[in-house]
Amino acid sequence: MVRYLFASFHLIALAIGFAAAYGRWRALQRVKSTTDLPAVFHADNWYGVAVVIWVATGLVRAFAGLEKGTAHYVENPWFLWKMGLFGLVFLLELYPMILLVKWRRSLKRVGVIDLGQAPVLAWLTLLELPFLLIMVFLATAMARGL
Repeated sequence: MVRYLFASFHLIALAIGFAAAYGRWRALQRVKSTTDLPAVFHADNWYGVAVVIWVATGLVRAFAGLEKGTAHYVENPWFLWKMGLFGLVFLLELYPMILLVKWRRSLKRVGVIDLGQAPVLAWLTLLELPFLLIMVFLATAMARGL
């Protein structure tokens, strides 16, 4: 039952994360002033929740003996490709993550933000979406023993 729950939460995190990233992309496209930022921050918060669930459940499943054992994962090329894409998504997410934290702080302190980078953040977020979907195919291939 525990294995089932961890696998389920891992997949639920995917749904939350993909929807949140899509929502953040859409919200960033509409940013014209600071009044548009609550929608961006809301979607970004959900993306963060999803990532925490993804990483926590993934680490437990792969490295805490809950599933097939660490050796199975680290020797599986599908898993390695999946982790490679995860790393790529993480790299693409670094700039949006840092800038959105700065925007939140600046909005609280000063109330003024240079929103000129919103299109760049939108583009980077959009770029992450196909990689997240490809990760699903890689995980499915891994689970099916292809």
